[in-house]
Amino acid sequence: MSDLLERLRTGLPAEALITDPDVTASYAHDMASFCEAGTPAVVVLPRTVEQVQHVMRTATELRVPVVPQGARTGLSGAANASDGCIVLSLGRMDRILEISPVDRIAVVEPGVINAVLSRAVNEHGLYYPPDPSSWETCTIGGNIGTASGGLCCVKYGVTAEYVLGLDVVLADGRLLTTGRRTAKGVAGYDLTRLFVGSEGSLGIVVKAVLALKPQPPQQLVLAAEFPSAAAACDAVCRIMERGHTPSLLELMDRTTVRAVNQLAAMGLPETTEALLLCAFDTPDPAADLAAVGALCTAAGATEVVPADNPAESELLLQARRMSLTALEAVKSATMIDDVCVPRSRLGEMLAGTAAIAERYDLTIGVCSHAGDGNTHPVVCFDHTDPDESRRARESFDAIMALGLELGGTITGEHGVGVLKKEWLARELGETGIELQRGIKAAFDPLGLLNPGKLF
Repeated sequence: MSDLLERLRTGLPAEALITDPDVTASYAHDMASFCEAGTPAVVVLPRTVEQVQHVMRTATELRVPVVPQGARTGLSGAANASDGCIVLSLGRMDRILEISPVDRIAVVEPGVINAVLSRAVNEHGLYYPPDPSSWETCTIGGNIGTASGGLCCVKYGVTAEYVLGLDVVLADGRLLTTGRRTAKGVAGYDLTRLFVGSEGSLGIVVKAVLALKPQPPQQLVLAAEFPSAAAACDAVCRIMERGHTPSLLELMDRTTVRAVNQLAAMGLPETTEALLLCAFDTPDPAADLAAVGALCTAAGATEVVPADNPAESELLLQARRMSLTALEAVKSATMIDDVCVPRSRLGEMLAGTAAIAERYDLTIGVCSHAGDGNTHPVVCFDHTDPDESRRARESFDAIMALGLELGGTITGEHGVGVLKKEWLARELGETGIELQRGIKAAFDPLGLLNPGKLF
């Protein structure tokens, strides 16, 4: 320990090192339940690429594991510390280095907050679409590490589709530049996409070139009430089948709606079994909403209410964004799943999740990026009750098994981390895992980068 600190101090200012165990403990884990976390030896808060390189050279020389972190808002344990590791917290590398309206790119450091970047590019008439629910606190580096999504993915796609190039510090301290800042480019293997979603297991992202879009018109939102989740999912299929491209298409089940009302008295309709929110940011959103409203009515909606203005729309979106917070207030703990299935099987996924909740005698609320088939079943439980905690974990696994049975994936946007390691092996199979381990070994032969994650 003393040798590690002495070596780190040769290339870092004193304020970049945290050794107080009470403080380092606060960096030990992200927001996931049921994920083991170790005790870090030290937390390092670099401000420059050279400082990150110094940390990685030191770690390689002394064979010390390194766990990179953003804002620790993740939900899979991907940022959890291991015993004796260096936690490399990149939050102080928070500069927006460039915004180019001509090239439609932004160049940023990893600690830039998602919402800060979004507002900065808006001032140039541009738009950075990826918007995780934690966008006010999560960092771009963390978003890249977990390939995060958000409410707008149904139209605009996930983080991976906006990362054009990266600067990455490798395990041995070398600096690698990948990708491009041009509109097109196909030179060599696509190493940029390889790093996106790698959860810090291949290298430390220290700069990113991000694609931007022209800022769209303000969106309008429609709310549709349904007598069953199956009817709401039928409406989703009709909307997508007819070729509509909403800017978001979100579903909240009855449990979620009631939890939001309980938390914030939002006045959402508690008699509904499923609430579908659909938005358009087109030049004539009212016409698009009218067309979608007719499809919802044909699918069995009992009430269809389009917002009259952006302020009403934002109120509805606020209710959706607070879904996870509201469900966390139902019991003392939650497990938030992230299973994505083909849109055509979304109804089966929700019905199966309801059956799992009944089987395990638990409250499980579901909020969903319905247009993507990406569901977030939230298992609510009392963490002081051992039996209920056991049932919560078993129900969580049952939900992932259901997703795979329906032709889906165990994670659409939260990542694997510690929480879903066993399930990644089931999804990819023996050959897939063998090849992934080979890639890991090529970039990190000593296994120092975020050990124990993914597989």
